[in-house]
Amino acid sequence: MRFAFVSGDPALDLTATVLSRRADPLDTLTTPADLEQWVAECAELPDHVTAGATDLASALALREALYRLALDRLRSRPFHSGSLAIVNDTAAGPVPTLRLSDDGLRVSGDCRAVLARLARRGITVLADRGACLKECGRPDCTRLYLDRSRGSRRTWCGMDECGNRVKAAAYRARRRARATAAD
Repeated sequence: MRFAFVSGDPALDLTATVLSRRADPLDTLTTPADLEQWVAECAELPDHVTAGATDLASALALREALYRLALDRLRSRPFHSGSLAIVNDTAAGPVPTLRLSDDGLRVSGDCRAVLARLARRGITVLADRGACLKECGRPDCTRLYLDRSRGSRRTWCGMDECGNRVKAAAYRARRRARATAAD
């Protein structure tokens, strides 16, 4: 897998396709093929979706609108009207088709249906005042996530990447401090 899905919701995972927004932003969705790969890797979306340049532009606009609205929510600001319009307009699109069989759930639809589903999920997350929305505690990470941990004490978007980095850096700092004190 190329993408990380640790935010607790696919709409938030979409916003995380830009890494390190503060320092040195890295966009991982630069081509329609990247979008197709991201959709294929996201468990809640259709398996085989094709995307064109227009689909990519729509996905990027939705991603940035969701990110802006999530930051507005985190900072207790009124929602940005332009971002609201993008999310609400996208949510009005077609819905993916769900089919249940003995093999389980199968989701199908085109890229517009995928974006509509992501917009609806974003609306659900942002409208839930009880949801514990947070930004990762690692300084270089700008990933937003839902903290569903006991007591809402989660600090990082995920242990595999950010949590381990922070803990390793703290360990190295403690070792340096002890070595300096011993000298």
